[in-house]
Amino acid sequence: MRCLTERVLVIGLGLIGGSLASALRARSICRTVIGFDRDKDELETALRLGIIEEAATDLLEAAARADVIVLAVPVKAIESVLAEILPVLRPDTILTDVGSVKGNVVRSAIALFGCTPKRFIPGHPIAGSEKSGVAAADATLFEHHKVIITPLPESDPAAVTLIARMWQSVGAQVLQMDVDRHDEVLAATSHLPHLLAFSLVDTLAQEQDCNDIFRYAAGGFRDFTRVAASDPTMWHDIGLANKQAILQKIDEFTSGVNRLRTAIESEDSLAMLGIFTRAKAAREHFSKILSGSAYSQNNMMIKDTTFYAQPGGQVQGTIRAPGDKSISHRSIMLGSLADGITEITGFLEGEDSLATLQAFRDMGVVIEGPHQGAVKIYGVGINGLRQPPGPIYVGNSGTTIRLMSGLLAGQSFDSELSGDASLSKRPMERVAKPLRLMGADVQTGENGCPPVKIKGGQTLKGINYEMPMASAQVKSCVMLAGLYAEGETTVIEPAPTRDHTERMLRGFGYSVDVAGNKVSLSGGGSLTATKIDVPADISSSTFFMVAAAICPDSDITLEHVGINPTRIGVINILRAMGSNLELLNEREVGGEPVADIRIRYAPLKGIRIPEDQVPLAIDEFPALFIAAVCAEGETVLTGAEELRVKESDRIQAMVDGLKILGADIEGTPDGAMIRGSEMGGGVIESHDDHRIAMAFTIASLRATGNIEIRECANVATSFPNFVELAQQVGIRVRKEEK
Repeated sequence: MRCLTERVLVIGLGLIGGSLASALRARSICRTVIGFDRDKDELETALRLGIIEEAATDLLEAAARADVIVLAVPVKAIESVLAEILPVLRPDTILTDVGSVKGNVVRSAIALFGCTPKRFIPGHPIAGSEKSGVAAADATLFEHHKVIITPLPESDPAAVTLIARMWQSVGAQVLQMDVDRHDEVLAATSHLPHLLAFSLVDTLAQEQDCNDIFRYAAGGFRDFTRVAASDPTMWHDIGLANKQAILQKIDEFTSGVNRLRTAIESEDSLAMLGIFTRAKAAREHFSKILSGSAYSQNNMMIKDTTFYAQPGGQVQGTIRAPGDKSISHRSIMLGSLADGITEITGFLEGEDSLATLQAFRDMGVVIEGPHQGAVKIYGVGINGLRQPPGPIYVGNSGTTIRLMSGLLAGQSFDSELSGDASLSKRPMERVAKPLRLMGADVQTGENGCPPVKIKGGQTLKGINYEMPMASAQVKSCVMLAGLYAEGETTVIEPAPTRDHTERMLRGFGYSVDVAGNKVSLSGGGSLTATKIDVPADISSSTFFMVAAAICPDSDITLEHVGINPTRIGVINILRAMGSNLELLNEREVGGEPVADIRIRYAPLKGIRIPEDQVPLAIDEFPALFIAAVCAEGETVLTGAEELRVKESDRIQAMVDGLKILGADIEGTPDGAMIRGSEMGGGVIESHDDHRIAMAFTIASLRATGNIEIRECANVATSFPNFVELAQQVGIRVRKEEK
C-alpha cells in the first residue's frame, strides 16, 4: 500500500493507540510509526513487540518531527497533552484523537489555539475490548468497525481526507458526524450502557447474598455486565467529559424504567407488551443496520447488491410468492385504527411493509410479530394514535408515504414523513392537493417531493374529488382522510385501479359505497378488528409467470395468488399474447379472490396493449417488457405515463436496459414500442428500482450472454427471497453484497 504520510506519532500506547500503531506498521501506511507513553515499560514493550518502529523519550522533539499526531490518551488528559506539544507543532502537522467524547476536546483545542485549529480533525474509533495496555494491541482491531470523524466547519479538507484514508487503510468504515450529535449518540449507545453495567454490578455486589446472585447468573446477566470489566478510570473521565448528554440519557432511561415499573405494578399487560414488542423490533432493526440490510435515515452504509444472471435454464416447480404488499400495508394501517385485536397471516416481511409496521409502533400501537408472516395488532381505535417521537421514516415505500399522508391529515398532532434518496424524488403533490381541498395543512419539499409535513388539529370536510390520473395510492389517501372528515367523501376514477382499500374497509365493518367509477364513504365511523389472510402478491408472482411464458419447456404453478379484478391486467395481457395460463382452485379469502396460477411455455405474439388494462397492470410492466421482447411481432404500450414516476422512470430504465442487451425498442412519452428481438448480455443499471432488477433477471432466460444488474438492494422492499426462489425454479442467478 502506498504511504499516506512520512511520520505518525501515536501518543498513548494503550489498546487503541497500540492497535492503531500496529495496524499502520503492518500495512506500511506511513514511513515511520513513532510511539510515546508516560509508562516506560509500556513504551519498551511496544518497541520489543514491533508495534512501533521508534520509541520517543522526548515528547516535544517527537512532536516537532511528526507529520500526523494521534492523541490516544484518556479524554481528560487530551487538553494537557495538547498544551504541552503546542509550542513545537509545525503549521502543516495534522492532529487527531481517539476519544469517545468530542465536545470537550474541541473546546480545549479552541481555547489553546485561540481559534478553531484547521488541521485538528477529531476522531473516534468504535472498537475495543475489556483488555487494556499495549500488550493487548491488535492490528486487526479496526477491521469492519466504524470510525466517526467530526470535522469542524473550518477544517482543512486535505487534512480531513488524510485522516479518513488513514482509518480506511486499517480496515475501518469512516463516517462523519457533527460534534454535538456525536456526543449525544455516544451517550445513548455507549456511555449509558457502560455506566448502567457498572451501577448494576455495584448494586448487586452490595447485597448480602451477592455470592448466590453471581454464582447462578445466567448468560443474559453476563452479557449485559461484560462491559463493567472496562477501565474504571477511563469511564470516570468519560462520565465527567460528557456529563450533560449522559445525564439527559440517564433521565430518559429512568423515565422508561418507571413506566415499566408502573405497568408491572398495575399488571397492565398491554403496556408491558408494548414496551417489549417495541424493544424487540428496535433491536432487530438495529441488528439489520449493523449488517447493512436495513433501511435507515441516518446515512448508515447500505450494502451494494449486484445480481449476476447467466443465460439458459428453464422454469419448473410449484412455489408461493411473498404476501401481497398492497394488502400487507393496508392490514397494518386499518388494524391499528380498529377496535380490538387484528390477526394477520401471510404478511409480507419486506422492507416496505416493515416501514409501515414500524410507523404505527412509533405512534403507540402495540404490534406482535411479524413471525413467519403472522402479525397481531392491538388496535387503538380510529382516534387513538399518538404523536411519534420524530419524523416517520418510510424507506423506499411510496404506498406508505402516500396513504399515511391521508391518514395523518386527520390527526390532532403534527407529523412529518420522509424516505430514502429514491423516494425523495417522487411526486407528492398528487396527494397533497386533494388533502388541501379537504382542509388539511400539508407541505411538500422541493419540487413537490418528500418530506411531507402535516399540521395536526385541522378540521377536514368531505369532498367530491375527480382524479386527473388513475392512481390507487391517491384514491386510498383521500379515502383514509375521509374517515376523519365531516360529511361524505367521494373519489371519481378516470379508470379502474386496485380496490384493496375499499374491500378491506368493508372487512373491518366500515361502510363504503362503490357505484361504477365512484367510491364514497362518510367520516365519523369506526372499524372492528378482524382476521386477514394475505394472498401471494400478483406483482411478485408476475416475474415467474413471465419467466415460464418466455422459456421453452417451462411449467410452473404459483400458489394462493391474489387475483383481485383490479390487479389482473397482467393475466389478461399475457393471455392476449398467447400465453398458456390457467387459473386453478379459485376461491375467496377474507374478501379477496385468490387462485393457483399455472403457466406453461407457449410462443408469444406482439399485441397493442388495451389502455383499459394498463392501470390493472401498472406495476407489472417491467416484466411485461421482457415478455414483449420475446414475442413475435410488435407490442405497443400507450397510456402508461404513470410508469415514469415510480421508484424510477420505469419506461426509460427498461428502454435503456433492453437497448444495452440489443433489443429493438423505442420509448414514447406514455409507453413504448417493442419489437420481438434477441437479447445479448451486458451491464444493467436498475436505478435502485426492485422491479427493474427482477425484470432483467428473468430476461437472462432468453439472453445469449451474461447479465450484470447493479443497485439491487431494494429488491428486499417487496421480495426478500427473490434470488432464492429464482434459483429453486431453475433461473441461473446469484447475488453479491459489498
